[in-house]
Amino acid sequence: MVLPRHQPVTEPAPIGHEYCGIVEEVGRAVTSIKPGQFVIGSFFASDNTCPNCQAGYPSSCQHKEFVGGAQASRLRVPLADGTLVATPDVPSDDLIPSLLTLSDVMGTGWFAADAANVKPGTTVAVVGDGAVGLLGVLSAKQMGAERIIAMSRHESRQKLAREFGATEIVTERGDEGVARIKELTKGIGADAVLECVGTQESMMQAIRSTRPGGSVGYVGVPHGVELNGSELFFAHVHLHGGPAPVRRFLPALIDLVWNGKINPGKVFDLTLPLEQVAKGYRAMDERRAIKTLLRP
Repeated sequence: MVLPRHQPVTEPAPIGHEYCGIVEEVGRAVTSIKPGQFVIGSFFASDNTCPNCQAGYPSSCQHKEFVGGAQASRLRVPLADGTLVATPDVPSDDLIPSLLTLSDVMGTGWFAADAANVKPGTTVAVVGDGAVGLLGVLSAKQMGAERIIAMSRHESRQKLAREFGATEIVTERGDEGVARIKELTKGIGADAVLECVGTQESMMQAIRSTRPGGSVGYVGVPHGVELNGSELFFAHVHLHGGPAPVRRFLPALIDLVWNGKINPGKVFDLTLPLEQVAKGYRAMDERRAIKTLLRP
């Protein structure tokens, strides 16, 4: 099944880059990960020792490898010692959905908020109401934001955004969305904006909704995004984003889930067996599901 904005494939191939599970075997060079442990990893394998990893950017590890093919009954993860983080014990079934989100969507939403410099008392706007955007709302709430404005047109997603901590909902998009954000902030703009879509419209909406001196954390994979240098120069807006350094956040996020502080697994509103993966993608593409959980 080929979805919009995705490259077609010419032959069957396993896909998927979000994963967690129990270790069955380890290679001879692996020292810290043991069979029987329940582990979570990122979509980029990293050694967690190179200068980029030590600076907090394992998704730019000098030896990184993309981890794909995770929608399968088994997965080989390279650089296991640096990539995988074990939970305190094998979790109960009810924790697994939330732990799975940490592999990407929760870790990415957290990075969006971190990159946007969300702090206690700030006003935050979130562009995008998919799983990443909704978990960006949850992340901003955890970081102490006073106001969180979620931009969404879908009632079910608006409801979940409210549950995660959104204080206001904006249904407008593009220039109208920017105008509404400005109206809600007395003409100033938000302190922090999380861009979680990756289109030209969403990026410009994020930049133009940010106050001078504010920050945009952009994590939507860009598709045809081009920035006007002159406009950006005079906007006085900080831009920071890219592939989320999920491995950096995994220990803290595991702790939050394990101790019941957050429940990001609520973004999974459809559960299917692995062999029905195409139905899961179709439901998400048609906006009948926020995110599908696949069980082997």
